[in-house]
Amino acid sequence: MGITARIPAPKSPFRYGNPAIDCAGAEVHTRCRQLASVMSVTGVVDEHNVECLAERARHCVIPEKAFILDLTAVTAFAKAGVDLLDAIDQACYDRGVEWSLVAGDAIAHALIAHTEDPQLPITRSVAEALHHFSDVVDERRRLLPILTKSA
Repeated sequence: MGITARIPAPKSPFRYGNPAIDCAGAEVHTRCRQLASVMSVTGVVDEHNVECLAERARHCVIPEKAFILDLTAVTAFAKAGVDLLDAIDQACYDRGVEWSLVAGDAIAHALIAHTEDPQLPITRSVAEALHHFSDVVDERRRLLPILTKSA
């Protein structure tokens, strides 16, 4: 006869699939697509959660895979959120990755007003960003045979 103990099941936040991660008032969903890693943020981006969001973004930036930051579901974007964009831009630059920002009209205008660099890689949707990255890959594939031919 074996010894058994009744241990209550732990109250773990783990769920199958891809659960949201809470960053002090903002929820982060990440997906890895064939062409890009996509990080979607829902809620408020402010000084309380910028570092948490930046850390999640740095975790999602993978060498040789484009990165998309989707802010379409963000309800408020504080000036401190520009630090998030700077962190993502630096992480993508360090890994040689192209990135794109998906933002609604109101947030896009606020971002342009708050940032020193008006040339943010803003697109209208995740689908549009993925299409852009697909075009970039196709262009590289067209150039590859030209570059590998020897005289």
